This record gives sequence, C-alpha cells and structure tokens, in this order.
Amino acid sequence: MSGTWSIGELAERAGVTVKTVRFYSDRGLLPEAVRSAGGHRRYGLEALDRLRLIRALRTLDLPVPEVGRVLAEEDALEDVIAGRLRQVGSQLAALRWREAALQLLRDCPAEERADRLRLVGAMTTPPSTDAPARFWRRLLPARLPARLVSAIVEAAVPQPPADPTPAQVLAFARLHALTSRARFDSDQCRPEDRHVGERPAVLYDGLGEAYALASADLRARRPPYQGEALDCFVAAHAHSRGTRDTPAFRRQLGVRLARSADPLISRYWELAAELSGPPEPTMGAAHDWLRTALDAQSASSAR
Repeated sequence: MSGTWSIGELAERAGVTVKTVRFYSDRGLLPEAVRSAGGHRRYGLEALDRLRLIRALRTLDLPVPEVGRVLAEEDALEDVIAGRLRQVGSQLAALRWREAALQLLRDCPAEERADRLRLVGAMTTPPSTDAPARFWRRLLPARLPARLVSAIVEAAVPQPPADPTPAQVLAFARLHALTSRARFDSDQCRPEDRHVGERPAVLYDGLGEAYALASADLRARRPPYQGEALDCFVAAHAHSRGTRDTPAFRRQLGVRLARSADPLISRYWELAAELSGPPEPTMGAAHDWLRTALDAQSASSAR
C-alpha cells in the first residue's frame, strides 16, 4: 500500500527489531494506518514519529505505562520527568549511602567489622527516620498538643545527609540502634515523671524560643552567659509551674535539671550533632549551653 510500511519496514526505518514494534503496537502505543488484505499491520509516518519518541522516552528509563501517559496526555511530560527525577535522586542517595557504608566497613579495624556490619545492616539505604521520630513521640508528654509534637520531632530528628561520610553512616546507624532499642518503662527513662506539676505546652513553647536564642549564641561562638536566652529558658520553666522567676527558683531549677539529666538523651544529642555538624547546633547543644549559663549564674550568686 502506497505511503505505508509493513511492521518489518517500520522496524528497519526506526532502527529497532520487529519484536519491539510489535510490543509497543500490542500495548496501543503505535497507531496502525490500515490493515492489509491479509490482515497484516501497516504503519504510516505518524507511527515512525511516535516510535522515535517512545525510544527517546525509554532512554530516560521511563516505564512503559509512563510513556503511554506522555503519549496520551498533552501536559503529562513535565510531571513524568519531575517524578523520574525524584526517583533517580532517591536511587543516587541510596548508592551514596551504600558506598559510604562499604568504605566504613573497609577502613575499620577488623575486630570492629562484625559489629559495624550489624549496625549498618539494620538500616535501609538511604536510612529512614521512623525510629528516632517514634522515640521522640513516645518520650514527649502525652498532653502535649500535636502542633508542638510535630515541631519538636522535626527539629530533633536529623535528616540523613544526601552524600554522607563513613563517619555519618556510623553515627546514623548508632542513632537508629539507640532509638530502636529504647524502652520507656525503665527507671532510666520515664517520660511521665519528667514534667510533674508542669503545664507541658507552656514549657515547650517557651523552650522553643529559648533554644532559638541560644542557638544564635552558639553559632556566634559566644560562651554561656546571663542574658535574654537564659531569661527565656527560666521563664518557660517558671510559667509552666505557675511560679515566678526568682534567684531561689533558678537555684532549684539548676539542681532539678542536673538530677534529671539522662545519659540516653545525652548520647542521642551527641550522635545527632555528628550528623548535623557545625555550624547548626542541635536542641541538645542549646539546652546544655543554657544549663551551663544557669549553673554559672547560680555559682556566682552563691559567693
């Protein structure tokens, strides 16, 4: 038939196999011009153009259903490309984590390799933040409003670096193990005992402001001192308990904070700091800076 090609002729013109043409044709991606008297497929110029477009899309590793969507919907190409970019980004991040994990195992002392392999093997690549997020949601007071819980979890849980170093892989693996194994029914960590007599929402709202102020001082490398950040920190504790900020309250607060210090939480912040790195301080670093400022003030006033 004049102006049309057989499946073999189309395949030859497009530089593909007959099997490829039949595959796309069977899935409705290639339009047939007519059928021959013997029932054989015949294709026109539109099919050649369409086949070339399909091949171009497939070189981008787009799945066949996504190729069909691009061909069927005029504005679909931009969305499909954006989705594919996200997938590729995730795959690249996974490869970077695997590379850093392999470097970590290659370069560590032989006697530590099995332990580190167990730590790394317990994570996905790239790792999920589900375990540390669950840790904080269980640790925070049950009466805390959902908006505050979400804000605290977002600030407290470090995001996995896109291009981690071997040391960061190890830190995240240890953080994952720490938060996965944490038990809140032990003497070490009982969140229900942490805020007795306090209004948690008032406390955490105020602490968020105090930590932000202290973080600015930390970025500027200022040593702990009495100032706006410390005043805000003490006020948060005082207001949550319905009392006033007095020298006596500050001394009592310093003692109470020292007694309630938790090795588990301290270790968490150490690992989080390894992941976030300078210059961005963690909430744990801000808390320690404020505690140090409070202790220094109490020691000075006691002289």
